Amino acid sequence: MLDNMPRGTICIEDLEIGMVRSLRKQVTDRDIELFAEVSTDRNPVHLDEAYAQDTIFEGRIAHGMLTAGLISAVIGEQLPGHGTVYMGQSLKFLAPVRPGDVVLAEVEVLEIDHAKRRVRLDTRCLIDGKPVLKGEATVLAPSRKFD
Repeated sequence: MLDNMPRGTICIEDLEIGMVRSLRKQVTDRDIELFAEVSTDRNPVHLDEAYAQDTIFEGRIAHGMLTAGLISAVIGEQLPGHGTVYMGQSLKFLAPVRPGDVVLAEVEVLEIDHAKRRVRLDTRCLIDGKPVLKGEATVLAPSRKFD
């Protein structure tokens, strides 16, 4: 990880529309290999350079869900943080992530439903300012009243 905002919890009572948190990480060959092992997704476009050269990507790419996992890290560690429960996530993959790329994962608060403790979040990943993933998440945020 190259940089990361402080980890912890922002309770729903302290969330504000427009609040943003992020992390920046360089995706390594080891990350891709470990993700393949854990997920059992051994598609050669991720692991075999010779194979991947003959695809539309013209080289190896990271698993899309590895990139999406960086969004999960921001949500679970920073915004709202520890105690957050994922309820849903939409994703659109816009461009490949390659070994060595530095990904900026950002999460922004779009909507807060205090009565239901639900928060709608804009989720995105960028490389050099170019979007590679976008989506929205709905989470159950921690509350000082219940947690």
